[in-house]
Amino acid sequence: MTIKISTKEGSDAGAATDPVRLGDLPFEALVAEMIRRLGDDPERAGMVKTPERVRKSMEFLTQGYHQSAAEVVGDAVFEERHHNMVLVKDIELYSMCEHHLLPFFGKAHVAYIPNGRIMGLSKAARIVEIYSRRFQVQERLTEQVAQAVWDTLQPQGVAVVVEAYHLCMMMRGVQKQNSKTITSAMRGAFLEDLRTRDEFLRLTTSVHSPL
Repeated sequence: MTIKISTKEGSDAGAATDPVRLGDLPFEALVAEMIRRLGDDPERAGMVKTPERVRKSMEFLTQGYHQSAAEVVGDAVFEERHHNMVLVKDIELYSMCEHHLLPFFGKAHVAYIPNGRIMGLSKAARIVEIYSRRFQVQERLTEQVAQAVWDTLQPQGVAVVVEAYHLCMMMRGVQKQNSKTITSAMRGAFLEDLRTRDEFLRLTTSVHSPL
Protein backbone atom coordinates (compact mmCIF):
# COMPACT_ATOMS: atom_id res chain seq x y z
CA MET A 1 0.00 0.00 0.00
CA THR A 2 1.28 3.47 -0.89
CA ILE A 3 0.24 6.57 1.04
CA LYS A 4 1.22 10.20 1.04
CA ILE A 5 2.84 11.59 4.16
CA SER A 6 3.23 15.31 4.66
CA THR A 7 6.80 16.59 4.61
CA LYS A 8 5.96 20.10 5.87
CA GLU A 9 4.56 21.43 9.11
CA GLY A 10 1.98 24.15 9.44
CA SER A 11 -1.08 25.22 7.45
CA ASP A 12 0.49 24.36 4.10
CA ALA A 13 1.45 20.87 5.22
CA GLY A 14 -0.54 19.32 2.42
CA ALA A 15 1.33 21.30 -0.24
CA ALA A 16 4.35 18.98 -0.32
CA THR A 17 3.89 15.25 -0.04
CA ASP A 18 5.99 12.28 -0.96
CA PRO A 19 4.60 8.82 -1.75
CA VAL A 20 5.68 6.34 0.91
CA ARG A 21 5.06 2.63 1.24
CA LEU A 22 3.19 2.11 4.49
CA GLY A 23 5.22 -0.97 5.34
CA ASP A 24 8.46 1.01 5.13
CA LEU A 25 7.49 3.47 7.86
CA PRO A 26 8.73 2.95 11.43
CA PHE A 27 6.05 2.07 13.96
CA GLU A 28 6.76 5.34 15.77
CA ALA A 29 6.06 7.36 12.61
CA LEU A 30 2.67 5.70 12.25
CA VAL A 31 1.77 6.48 15.85
CA ALA A 32 2.91 10.08 15.44
CA GLU A 33 0.73 10.43 12.34
CA MET A 34 -2.25 8.98 14.22
CA ILE A 35 -1.74 11.51 17.02
CA ARG A 36 -1.54 14.30 14.48
CA ARG A 37 -4.70 13.21 12.68
CA LEU A 38 -6.58 13.03 15.96
CA GLY A 39 -5.79 16.68 16.63
CA ASP A 40 -2.71 16.76 18.85
CA ASP A 41 0.95 17.52 18.29
CA PRO A 42 3.32 14.56 18.59
CA GLU A 43 6.22 17.00 18.81
CA ARG A 44 5.07 18.73 21.98
CA ALA A 45 6.96 18.04 25.21
CA GLY A 46 4.45 15.65 26.76
CA MET A 47 4.17 13.47 23.67
CA VAL A 48 7.65 13.38 22.16
CA LYS A 49 8.30 9.89 23.53
CA THR A 50 4.72 8.66 23.20
CA PRO A 51 5.23 6.86 19.84
CA GLU A 52 8.12 4.87 21.29
CA ARG A 53 6.12 4.05 24.43
CA VAL A 54 3.17 2.92 22.32
CA ARG A 55 5.38 0.63 20.27
CA LYS A 56 6.82 -1.02 23.38
CA SER A 57 3.38 -1.29 24.96
CA MET A 58 1.80 -2.89 21.89
CA GLU A 59 4.69 -5.31 21.50
CA PHE A 60 4.13 -6.45 25.09
CA LEU A 61 0.34 -6.66 24.75
CA THR A 62 0.57 -8.82 21.62
CA GLN A 63 3.52 -11.03 22.54
CA GLY A 64 1.25 -14.08 22.45
CA TYR A 65 1.62 -14.17 18.66
CA HIS A 66 5.19 -15.37 19.19
CA GLN A 67 4.37 -18.11 21.72
CA SER A 68 2.64 -21.47 21.65
CA ALA A 69 1.07 -23.71 24.27
CA ALA A 70 3.65 -26.42 23.57
CA GLU A 71 6.47 -23.97 24.31
CA VAL A 72 5.09 -22.64 27.60
CA VAL A 73 4.02 -26.04 28.92
CA GLY A 74 7.31 -27.62 27.89
CA ASP A 75 8.13 -30.72 29.90
CA ALA A 76 5.80 -29.79 32.79
CA VAL A 77 3.49 -32.71 31.99
CA PHE A 78 3.59 -35.56 34.49
CA GLU A 79 2.26 -39.08 34.66
CA GLU A 80 -0.25 -39.17 37.50
CA ARG A 81 -3.15 -41.49 38.35
CA HIS A 82 -5.52 -38.72 39.36
CA HIS A 83 -8.95 -38.91 37.72
CA ASN A 84 -10.86 -36.09 39.39
CA MET A 85 -11.27 -32.51 38.33
CA VAL A 86 -8.33 -30.11 38.45
CA LEU A 87 -9.50 -26.49 38.49
CA VAL A 88 -7.40 -23.33 38.37
CA LYS A 89 -9.77 -20.51 39.19
CA ASP A 90 -9.69 -16.71 38.90
CA ILE A 91 -6.79 -16.40 36.45
CA GLU A 92 -6.46 -12.69 35.69
CA LEU A 93 -6.46 -11.82 32.01
CA TYR A 94 -5.98 -8.66 29.98
CA SER A 95 -6.54 -8.62 26.25
CA MET A 96 -7.25 -6.29 23.33
CA CYS A 97 -10.55 -6.27 21.45
CA GLU A 98 -9.72 -6.74 17.77
CA HIS A 99 -12.67 -4.59 16.67
CA HIS A 100 -11.66 -1.34 18.39
CA LEU A 101 -8.20 -2.09 19.84
CA LEU A 102 -9.51 -1.33 23.30
CA PRO A 103 -8.78 -3.54 26.32
CA PHE A 104 -11.02 -6.12 27.84
CA PHE A 105 -10.13 -7.67 31.18
CA GLY A 106 -11.40 -10.15 33.68
CA LYS A 107 -10.68 -13.70 34.79
CA ALA A 108 -10.59 -17.21 33.43
CA HIS A 109 -11.41 -20.52 35.10
CA VAL A 110 -9.70 -23.55 33.57
CA ALA A 111 -10.53 -27.14 34.52
CA TYR A 112 -9.69 -30.57 33.19
CA ILE A 113 -10.15 -34.19 34.19
CA PRO A 114 -6.84 -36.04 33.75
CA ASN A 115 -6.48 -39.20 31.76
CA GLY A 116 -3.20 -40.36 33.25
CA ARG A 117 -1.38 -37.03 32.86
CA ILE A 118 -1.42 -33.67 34.65
CA MET A 119 0.41 -30.42 33.97
CA GLY A 120 2.03 -27.92 36.30
CA LEU A 121 -0.62 -25.70 37.84
CA SER A 122 0.96 -22.50 36.56
CA LYS A 123 0.70 -23.76 32.99
CA ALA A 124 -3.05 -23.12 32.87
CA ALA A 125 -2.33 -19.47 33.58
CA ARG A 126 0.47 -19.49 31.00
CA ILE A 127 -1.90 -20.81 28.34
CA VAL A 128 -4.45 -18.11 29.16
CA GLU A 129 -1.67 -15.54 28.87
CA ILE A 130 -0.60 -16.73 25.41
CA TYR A 131 -4.02 -16.32 23.85
CA SER A 132 -5.03 -13.18 25.74
CA ARG A 133 -1.87 -11.38 24.57
CA ARG A 134 -3.24 -11.13 21.04
CA PHE A 135 -5.95 -9.12 19.31
CA GLN A 136 -8.99 -11.11 20.33
CA VAL A 137 -12.67 -11.62 20.72
CA GLN A 138 -13.63 -13.25 24.00
CA GLU A 139 -15.47 -16.12 22.32
CA ARG A 140 -12.41 -17.22 20.35
CA LEU A 141 -10.08 -16.72 23.33
CA THR A 142 -12.21 -19.10 25.41
CA GLU A 143 -12.19 -21.75 22.69
CA GLN A 144 -8.45 -21.43 22.08
CA VAL A 145 -7.61 -21.96 25.75
CA ALA A 146 -9.86 -25.02 25.95
CA GLN A 147 -8.43 -26.51 22.77
CA ALA A 148 -4.84 -25.91 23.90
CA VAL A 149 -5.42 -27.82 27.16
CA TRP A 150 -7.23 -30.57 25.25
CA ASP A 151 -4.39 -30.94 22.75
CA THR A 152 -1.67 -30.79 25.40
CA LEU A 153 -3.01 -33.41 27.80
CA GLN A 154 -5.60 -35.45 25.89
CA PRO A 155 -7.64 -35.48 29.12
CA GLN A 156 -11.08 -36.91 29.76
CA GLY A 157 -12.55 -33.44 29.61
CA VAL A 158 -11.78 -29.72 29.55
CA ALA A 159 -13.89 -26.75 30.65
CA VAL A 160 -13.09 -23.04 30.42
CA VAL A 161 -15.15 -20.06 31.52
CA VAL A 162 -14.06 -16.47 30.90
CA GLU A 163 -15.69 -13.46 32.55
CA ALA A 164 -14.66 -10.04 31.25
CA TYR A 165 -15.44 -6.34 31.08
CA HIS A 166 -14.99 -4.70 27.68
CA LEU A 167 -13.92 -1.08 27.44
CA CYS A 168 -15.36 -0.92 23.92
CA MET A 169 -18.76 -1.15 25.64
CA MET A 170 -17.85 0.93 28.68
CA MET A 171 -15.87 3.87 27.26
CA ARG A 172 -17.72 4.23 23.95
CA GLY A 173 -20.77 2.93 22.12
CA VAL A 174 -23.54 1.97 24.55
CA GLN A 175 -21.38 3.05 27.54
CA LYS A 176 -22.76 0.42 29.92
CA GLN A 177 -20.47 0.27 32.91
CA ASN A 178 -21.74 -2.81 34.72
CA SER A 179 -22.24 -5.32 31.93
CA LYS A 180 -20.08 -8.42 32.08
CA THR A 181 -19.60 -10.94 29.27
CA ILE A 182 -19.35 -14.64 30.18
CA THR A 183 -18.26 -17.28 27.68
CA SER A 184 -17.64 -21.00 28.07
CA ALA A 185 -16.02 -23.83 26.13
CA MET A 186 -16.38 -27.51 26.98
CA ARG A 187 -14.74 -30.69 25.75
CA GLY A 188 -15.20 -34.39 26.54
CA ALA A 189 -16.68 -35.29 29.92
CA PHE A 190 -17.84 -31.73 30.61
CA LEU A 191 -20.09 -31.96 27.56
CA GLU A 192 -21.22 -35.53 28.09
CA ASP A 193 -21.79 -35.62 31.88
CA LEU A 194 -24.27 -33.12 33.29
CA ARG A 195 -23.09 -33.69 36.87
CA THR A 196 -19.48 -32.97 35.97
CA ARG A 197 -20.44 -29.79 34.16
CA ASP A 198 -22.65 -28.67 37.06
CA GLU A 199 -19.83 -29.27 39.54
CA PHE A 200 -17.48 -27.13 37.46
CA LEU A 201 -20.00 -24.30 37.13
CA ARG A 202 -20.81 -24.43 40.83
CA LEU A 203 -17.13 -24.20 41.77
CA THR A 204 -16.46 -21.32 39.39
CA THR A 205 -19.47 -19.25 40.46
CA SER A 206 -19.26 -19.85 44.22
CA VAL A 207 -17.67 -17.25 46.46
CA HIS A 208 -15.01 -18.55 48.85
CA SER A 209 -13.51 -16.84 51.87
CA PRO A 210 -9.92 -15.69 51.33
CA LEU A 211 -7.27 -18.30 52.17
